Amino acid sequence: MRKRLFLFCFLCLLRLSLLNGWPGRFQALTDTNTPTFSHTSSSRNITILLWYWPYSRPFSLRGDVCWDRYQIPHCRLVDQRSAFPSADVVVFHNRELMQGSQKLPFDLPRPQSQRWAWMSLEAPVNSENLSQFSNFFNMTITYRRDADVTVPYGELLPKEDKGEEDIHQNKSSLVCWVISNYKSQHNRSRVYEELSKIVPVKLYGRWAKKPLTSKGLLRTVSHCYFYLSFENSFSKDYITEKLWRNAYQGGTVPVVMGPPLDDYKAVAPPNSFIHVDEFDSVKDLGKYLQGLAENKKRYNEYFNWKSKWKVKLYTDWRERLCKICSQYNSLSQHKVYSDLETWVKAFRT
Repeated sequence: MRKRLFLFCFLCLLRLSLLNGWPGRFQALTDTNTPTFSHTSSSRNITILLWYWPYSRPFSLRGDVCWDRYQIPHCRLVDQRSAFPSADVVVFHNRELMQGSQKLPFDLPRPQSQRWAWMSLEAPVNSENLSQFSNFFNMTITYRRDADVTVPYGELLPKEDKGEEDIHQNKSSLVCWVISNYKSQHNRSRVYEELSKIVPVKLYGRWAKKPLTSKGLLRTVSHCYFYLSFENSFSKDYITEKLWRNAYQGGTVPVVMGPPLDDYKAVAPPNSFIHVDEFDSVKDLGKYLQGLAENKKRYNEYFNWKSKWKVKLYTDWRERLCKICSQYNSLSQHKVYSDLETWVKAFRT
Protein backbone atom coordinates (compact mmCIF):
# COMPACT_ATOMS: atom_id res chain seq x y z
CA MET A 1 0.00 0.00 0.00
CA ARG A 2 2.78 2.41 0.92
CA LYS A 3 4.65 1.58 -2.29
CA ARG A 4 1.53 2.33 -4.36
CA LEU A 5 0.97 5.62 -2.55
CA PHE A 6 4.60 6.63 -3.07
CA LEU A 7 4.42 5.76 -6.78
CA PHE A 8 1.19 7.73 -7.19
CA CYS A 9 2.71 10.83 -5.51
CA PHE A 10 5.83 10.57 -7.63
CA LEU A 11 3.87 10.41 -10.90
CA CYS A 12 1.78 13.41 -9.88
CA LEU A 13 4.84 15.40 -8.99
CA LEU A 14 6.58 14.48 -12.24
CA ARG A 15 3.56 15.54 -14.30
CA LEU A 16 3.33 18.83 -12.42
CA SER A 17 7.02 19.52 -12.95
CA LEU A 18 6.78 18.91 -16.69
CA LEU A 19 3.81 21.24 -17.01
CA ASN A 20 5.55 24.03 -15.10
CA GLY A 21 8.96 23.72 -16.76
CA TRP A 22 10.85 22.63 -13.62
CA PRO A 23 13.98 21.40 -15.47
CA GLY A 24 14.29 24.76 -17.19
CA ARG A 25 13.88 26.62 -13.93
CA PHE A 26 16.52 24.46 -12.26
CA GLN A 27 18.98 25.14 -15.07
CA ALA A 28 18.26 28.85 -14.87
CA LEU A 29 18.80 28.80 -11.12
CA THR A 30 22.09 26.95 -11.57
CA ASP A 31 23.25 29.49 -14.13
CA THR A 32 22.25 32.36 -11.88
CA ASN A 33 24.22 30.97 -8.98
CA THR A 34 27.38 30.60 -11.07
CA PRO A 35 29.79 33.42 -10.04
CA THR A 36 30.14 36.06 -12.75
CA PHE A 37 33.95 35.92 -12.53
CA SER A 38 34.07 32.16 -13.03
CA HIS A 39 35.68 30.78 -16.16
CA THR A 40 32.54 28.66 -16.63
CA SER A 41 30.22 31.67 -16.67
CA SER A 42 27.62 31.80 -19.44
CA SER A 43 29.05 35.08 -20.83
CA ARG A 44 30.01 34.71 -24.48
CA ASN A 45 33.58 34.65 -25.67
CA ILE A 46 35.09 37.76 -27.23
CA THR A 47 37.05 36.82 -30.35
CA ILE A 48 40.23 38.82 -30.97
CA LEU A 49 41.72 38.30 -34.43
CA LEU A 50 45.35 39.31 -34.92
CA TRP A 51 45.54 39.96 -38.66
CA TYR A 52 49.33 39.33 -38.72
CA TRP A 53 52.03 38.88 -36.11
CA PRO A 54 54.23 41.91 -35.27
CA TYR A 55 57.67 41.60 -36.84
CA SER A 56 56.62 38.18 -38.24
CA ARG A 57 57.27 36.51 -34.88
CA PRO A 58 54.30 34.27 -34.02
CA PHE A 59 53.41 32.92 -30.58
CA SER A 60 51.44 29.78 -29.86
CA LEU A 61 47.68 30.22 -29.48
CA ARG A 62 46.95 26.64 -28.47
CA GLY A 63 44.40 26.14 -25.74
CA ASP A 64 42.61 28.90 -23.87
CA VAL A 65 45.59 31.25 -23.87
CA CYS A 66 44.05 34.22 -22.04
CA TRP A 67 42.63 32.11 -19.22
CA ASP A 68 45.49 29.63 -18.90
CA ARG A 69 48.24 32.26 -18.87
CA TYR A 70 46.60 35.44 -17.54
CA GLN A 71 43.30 34.36 -15.92
CA ILE A 72 41.28 36.52 -18.31
CA PRO A 73 38.04 34.63 -19.11
CA HIS A 74 35.88 34.55 -22.23
CA CYS A 75 38.69 35.71 -24.51
CA ARG A 76 39.52 33.84 -27.70
CA LEU A 77 42.72 34.74 -29.53
CA VAL A 78 42.99 33.65 -33.16
CA ASP A 79 45.30 34.41 -36.07
CA GLN A 80 43.41 32.59 -38.84
CA ARG A 81 41.98 35.13 -41.26
CA SER A 82 39.04 32.83 -41.91
CA ALA A 83 37.73 34.02 -38.52
CA PHE A 84 37.26 37.56 -39.87
CA PRO A 85 33.45 37.37 -40.29
CA SER A 86 32.94 36.35 -36.63
CA ALA A 87 35.71 38.41 -34.98
CA ASP A 88 34.69 41.07 -32.48
CA VAL A 89 38.01 42.91 -32.77
CA VAL A 90 40.61 42.77 -35.54
CA VAL A 91 44.07 44.03 -34.54
CA PHE A 92 46.59 45.56 -36.95
CA HIS A 93 50.19 46.28 -35.94
CA ASN A 94 51.42 49.64 -37.18
CA ARG A 95 54.96 48.75 -38.31
CA GLU A 96 53.84 46.44 -41.12
CA LEU A 97 51.22 48.93 -42.29
CA MET A 98 53.91 51.62 -42.50
CA GLN A 99 56.25 49.33 -44.43
CA GLY A 100 53.48 48.30 -46.82
CA SER A 101 54.05 44.60 -46.15
CA GLN A 102 50.50 44.32 -44.79
CA LYS A 103 47.27 46.02 -45.78
CA LEU A 104 43.83 46.53 -44.31
CA PRO A 105 41.24 44.05 -45.64
CA PHE A 106 39.06 46.50 -47.53
CA ASP A 107 38.11 43.74 -49.95
CA LEU A 108 36.19 41.85 -47.27
CA PRO A 109 32.67 42.70 -46.04
CA ARG A 110 33.19 44.10 -42.56
CA PRO A 111 30.56 43.17 -39.93
CA GLN A 112 28.81 46.25 -38.61
CA SER A 113 29.67 45.55 -34.96
CA GLN A 114 33.30 44.61 -35.63
CA ARG A 115 35.97 46.94 -34.25
CA TRP A 116 39.36 47.54 -35.84
CA ALA A 117 42.27 48.22 -33.50
CA TRP A 118 45.51 50.08 -34.31
CA MET A 119 48.40 48.75 -32.23
CA SER A 120 51.90 50.18 -31.77
CA LEU A 121 54.59 50.34 -29.10
CA GLU A 122 56.84 52.63 -31.11
CA ALA A 123 57.34 56.35 -30.80
CA PRO A 124 55.35 58.61 -33.18
CA VAL A 125 58.47 59.33 -35.23
CA ASN A 126 58.05 55.81 -36.65
CA SER A 127 54.40 56.39 -37.52
CA GLU A 128 54.42 58.70 -40.50
CA ASN A 129 51.57 59.24 -42.98
CA LEU A 130 48.81 57.99 -40.71
CA SER A 131 46.31 60.27 -42.44
CA GLN A 132 45.62 57.42 -44.89
CA PHE A 133 43.98 55.53 -42.03
CA SER A 134 41.46 58.17 -41.02
CA ASN A 135 37.95 56.90 -40.18
CA PHE A 136 38.91 53.20 -40.16
CA PHE A 137 40.01 52.43 -36.60
CA ASN A 138 37.76 52.24 -33.55
CA MET A 139 40.40 51.44 -30.96
CA THR A 140 44.03 52.25 -30.08
CA ILE A 141 46.34 49.82 -28.30
CA THR A 142 49.58 51.44 -27.22
CA TYR A 143 51.71 52.52 -24.27
CA ARG A 144 49.88 55.81 -23.83
CA ARG A 145 47.72 56.21 -20.75
CA ASP A 146 44.92 57.76 -22.81
CA ALA A 147 44.79 54.85 -25.28
CA ASP A 148 41.67 52.71 -25.38
CA VAL A 149 43.78 49.77 -24.20
CA THR A 150 47.00 50.82 -22.47
CA VAL A 151 49.87 48.34 -22.81
CA PRO A 152 52.94 49.88 -21.15
CA TYR A 153 56.44 48.47 -21.34
CA GLY A 154 56.25 47.95 -17.59
CA GLU A 155 54.40 48.92 -14.45
CA LEU A 156 54.56 48.56 -10.68
CA LEU A 157 52.54 46.01 -8.78
CA PRO A 158 52.18 45.85 -4.97
CA LYS A 159 54.29 43.23 -3.28
CA GLU A 160 52.43 40.51 -1.41
CA ASP A 161 55.15 40.15 1.20
CA LYS A 162 56.43 43.61 1.96
CA GLY A 163 59.74 43.96 3.69
CA GLU A 164 63.23 45.33 3.54
CA GLU A 165 64.90 45.26 0.16
CA ASP A 166 68.58 44.46 -0.04
CA ILE A 167 70.44 47.20 -1.90
CA HIS A 168 73.44 46.06 -3.85
CA GLN A 169 76.29 48.03 -2.29
CA ASN A 170 79.10 46.92 -4.61
CA LYS A 171 79.00 50.03 -6.77
CA SER A 172 82.12 50.63 -8.82
CA SER A 173 80.95 53.09 -11.49
CA LEU A 174 79.23 56.43 -11.04
CA VAL A 175 77.22 56.60 -14.28
CA CYS A 176 76.59 53.93 -16.92
CA TRP A 177 74.88 54.00 -20.30
CA VAL A 178 74.04 51.12 -22.62
CA ILE A 179 73.67 52.53 -26.12
CA SER A 180 73.37 50.86 -29.50
CA ASN A 181 71.76 53.54 -31.65
CA TYR A 182 73.85 56.68 -31.20
CA LYS A 183 73.04 59.70 -33.34
CA SER A 184 74.74 63.00 -32.65
CA GLN A 185 71.58 64.97 -33.50
CA HIS A 186 69.61 63.31 -30.69
CA ASN A 187 69.07 65.43 -27.59
CA ARG A 188 70.18 62.52 -25.42
CA SER A 189 73.53 62.46 -27.24
CA ARG A 190 74.05 66.16 -26.53
CA VAL A 191 73.31 65.65 -22.82
CA TYR A 192 75.69 62.68 -22.67
CA GLU A 193 78.48 64.67 -24.31
CA GLU A 194 78.08 67.47 -21.76
CA LEU A 195 77.67 65.13 -18.80
CA SER A 196 80.74 63.06 -19.67
CA LYS A 197 82.87 66.20 -19.38
CA ILE A 198 81.76 66.61 -15.76
CA VAL A 199 81.50 63.05 -14.42
CA PRO A 200 82.81 59.69 -15.68
CA VAL A 201 80.27 57.81 -17.81
CA LYS A 202 80.93 54.17 -18.67
CA LEU A 203 79.56 53.13 -22.03
CA TYR A 204 78.29 49.70 -23.07
CA GLY A 205 76.37 48.38 -26.03
CA ARG A 206 76.99 47.93 -29.74
CA TRP A 207 77.90 51.57 -30.35
CA ALA A 208 80.57 51.39 -27.64
CA LYS A 209 81.71 48.01 -29.05
CA LYS A 210 80.87 46.44 -25.69
CA PRO A 211 77.70 44.44 -26.38
CA LEU A 212 75.94 42.86 -23.40
CA THR A 213 73.67 39.85 -23.15
CA SER A 214 70.31 40.26 -21.47
CA LYS A 215 71.57 38.86 -18.17
CA GLY A 216 74.91 40.54 -18.57
CA LEU A 217 73.25 43.93 -18.87
CA LEU A 218 71.53 43.64 -15.49
CA ARG A 219 74.70 42.39 -13.80
CA THR A 220 76.72 45.26 -15.26
CA VAL A 221 74.18 47.95 -14.43
CA SER A 222 73.92 46.71 -10.83
CA HIS A 223 77.47 47.97 -10.23
CA CYS A 224 76.53 51.51 -11.30
CA TYR A 225 75.20 54.22 -9.01
CA PHE A 226 73.21 55.77 -11.85
CA TYR A 227 71.96 54.60 -15.22
CA LEU A 228 71.07 56.90 -18.12
CA SER A 229 67.53 55.88 -19.06
CA PHE A 230 67.50 58.18 -22.08
CA GLU A 231 64.71 57.59 -24.60
CA ASN A 232 65.43 58.10 -28.28
CA SER A 233 62.21 60.05 -28.74
CA PHE A 234 60.45 62.56 -26.49
CA SER A 235 56.85 61.50 -26.86
CA LYS A 236 53.81 61.43 -24.61
CA ASP A 237 54.09 58.53 -22.10
CA TYR A 238 56.92 56.92 -24.10
CA ILE A 239 58.74 55.22 -21.20
CA THR A 240 60.40 51.99 -22.28
CA GLU A 241 62.37 49.11 -20.78
CA LYS A 242 65.24 51.56 -20.27
CA LEU A 243 63.48 52.54 -17.04
CA TRP A 244 61.53 49.42 -16.06
CA ARG A 245 64.09 46.75 -16.79
CA ASN A 246 67.54 48.27 -17.27
CA ALA A 247 67.36 50.62 -14.29
CA TYR A 248 64.72 49.37 -11.85
CA GLN A 249 65.39 45.66 -12.27
CA GLY A 250 69.10 46.37 -12.65
CA GLY A 251 69.24 47.80 -9.14
CA THR A 252 70.39 51.32 -9.97
CA VAL A 253 68.96 54.83 -9.89
CA PRO A 254 67.68 55.95 -13.30
CA VAL A 255 68.51 59.36 -14.71
CA VAL A 256 65.63 59.79 -17.14
CA MET A 257 65.19 61.82 -20.27
CA GLY A 258 62.15 61.52 -22.51
CA PRO A 259 58.58 62.66 -21.89
CA PRO A 260 57.88 65.45 -19.38
CA LEU A 261 58.44 64.99 -15.65
CA ASP A 262 54.70 64.65 -14.97
CA ASP A 263 54.50 61.58 -17.25
CA TYR A 264 57.12 59.82 -15.13
CA LYS A 265 55.47 60.89 -11.89
CA ALA A 266 52.21 59.34 -13.08
CA VAL A 267 53.68 55.82 -13.33
CA ALA A 268 56.87 55.70 -11.24
CA PRO A 269 57.31 55.92 -7.44
CA PRO A 270 58.31 59.31 -6.03
CA ASN A 271 62.00 59.71 -5.25
CA SER A 272 62.93 56.69 -7.40
CA PHE A 273 64.34 58.51 -10.44
CA ILE A 274 66.09 61.73 -11.44
CA HIS A 275 64.72 63.70 -14.40
CA VAL A 276 67.10 65.79 -16.49
CA ASP A 277 64.49 68.58 -16.67
CA GLU A 278 64.74 69.11 -12.91
CA PHE A 279 68.09 70.88 -13.35
CA ASP A 280 68.97 74.22 -14.87
CA SER A 281 72.01 72.77 -16.61
CA VAL A 282 73.78 69.49 -17.28
CA LYS A 283 76.58 70.77 -15.07
CA ASP A 284 74.16 71.04 -12.13
CA LEU A 285 72.96 67.51 -12.85
CA GLY A 286 76.51 66.17 -12.76
CA LYS A 287 77.26 67.85 -9.44
CA TYR A 288 74.05 66.46 -7.96
CA LEU A 289 74.95 62.90 -9.00
CA GLN A 290 78.39 63.21 -7.48
CA GLY A 291 77.03 64.51 -4.17
CA LEU A 292 74.27 61.91 -4.02
CA ALA A 293 76.69 59.00 -4.56
CA GLU A 294 78.78 60.23 -1.63
CA ASN A 295 75.78 60.40 0.69
CA LYS A 296 74.82 56.76 1.27
CA LYS A 297 71.73 57.54 3.34
CA ARG A 298 70.22 59.84 0.72
CA TYR A 299 71.21 57.53 -2.11
CA ASN A 300 69.59 54.50 -0.46
CA GLU A 301 66.33 56.42 -0.10
CA TYR A 302 65.93 56.10 -3.87
CA PHE A 303 65.27 52.39 -3.28
CA ASN A 304 62.62 52.71 -0.56
CA TRP A 305 59.91 51.91 -3.11
CA LYS A 306 61.24 48.37 -3.47
CA SER A 307 59.91 47.35 -0.07
CA LYS A 308 56.33 47.81 -1.30
CA TRP A 309 56.43 47.47 -5.08
CA LYS A 310 57.73 45.12 -7.73
CA VAL A 311 58.25 45.66 -11.46
CA LYS A 312 56.16 43.80 -14.00
CA LEU A 313 57.42 43.79 -17.57
CA TYR A 314 55.15 43.33 -20.58
CA THR A 315 56.94 41.40 -23.30
CA ASP A 316 54.34 38.98 -24.69
CA TRP A 317 51.99 40.14 -27.45
CA ARG A 318 49.42 37.62 -26.27
CA GLU A 319 49.07 39.33 -22.90
CA ARG A 320 48.55 42.67 -24.61
CA LEU A 321 45.84 41.19 -26.83
CA CYS A 322 44.11 39.43 -23.94
CA LYS A 323 43.89 42.77 -22.17
CA ILE A 324 41.40 43.89 -24.82
CA CYS A 325 38.84 41.42 -23.45
CA SER A 326 39.16 42.65 -19.88
CA GLN A 327 38.15 46.14 -21.05
CA TYR A 328 35.92 45.27 -23.99
CA ASN A 329 32.55 45.97 -22.36
CA SER A 330 33.66 49.37 -21.05
CA LEU A 331 34.90 50.62 -24.42
CA SER A 332 32.79 52.87 -26.60
CA GLN A 333 30.88 50.94 -29.25
CA HIS A 334 30.68 53.83 -31.70
CA LYS A 335 34.13 55.39 -31.49
CA VAL A 336 35.97 56.15 -34.72
CA TYR A 337 39.37 57.83 -35.06
CA SER A 338 38.64 60.41 -37.74
CA ASP A 339 42.21 61.76 -37.48
CA LEU A 340 44.50 59.03 -36.18
CA GLU A 341 47.65 60.95 -37.09
CA THR A 342 46.75 63.94 -34.92
CA TRP A 343 46.00 61.65 -31.96
CA VAL A 344 49.26 59.70 -32.32
CA LYS A 345 51.35 62.86 -32.58
CA ALA A 346 49.68 64.67 -29.70
CA PHE A 347 53.10 65.33 -28.17
CA ARG A 348 56.37 64.78 -29.96
CA THR A 349 59.78 66.49 -30.10
